[in-house]
Amino acid sequence: MSETRTTQITVVVADDHAVVRSALRLLLDAADGMEVVAEAGDVPGAVETIETHRPVVAVLDLTMPGGSSLKAISSLSTSVPETAIVVLTMQDDPAFARQALSNGALGFVLKEAADEELLQAIRLAASGQTYLNPRVGARTAVQPPPAGPPDDLTEREAGVLRRIALGYTNTEIAEQLRLSVRTIETHRAHIQQKIGRSSRAELVHYAFEHKLVAT
Repeated sequence: MSETRTTQITVVVADDHAVVRSALRLLLDAADGMEVVAEAGDVPGAVETIETHRPVVAVLDLTMPGGSSLKAISSLSTSVPETAIVVLTMQDDPAFARQALSNGALGFVLKEAADEELLQAIRLAASGQTYLNPRVGARTAVQPPPAGPPDDLTEREAGVLRRIALGYTNTEIAEQLRLSVRTIETHRAHIQQKIGRSSRAELVHYAFEHKLVAT
């Protein structure tokens, strides 16, 4: 006699690259007991789609246009508590993993290991269990949250945020730190993800609120 069919795990896939969404849909739809019910390409679309479809699991890219995915995870854990969130990202910084999990995500998978790990992470999340990419988990274990800057900001990121709050442009900050403008832009994107703020006014307020700039 065949085993009783397990309950279908419905999934929403959110990533700003259409080719990635297509590949994930093929992977998940081919897996036993899983079905992709909707897709989204930015943060507002992801939030709306997840709140509308209320899937068992949402697979969420950490870096999408339209806002902070980390902030969205926190919001969704309250508005759609029945949906488990699995982060799928290229960011292997333990700080992102700590922040995502503390905001309510149950899974943290690197895109480079998606084929091997994503299905496992989704199944664990669907049953209320946590999955953390082993490499990131090992680094997280040996790199405890820093005692310095808040929200897992690195010293470099705190320095960039401090200069933003003081009114310097990305070009000026790059010159001061002897880095490329592109590197400063990357630091700023990481800062925005970690603290869940995006506009200059919000960044300035955060910097003063956390005493990164002397008043």
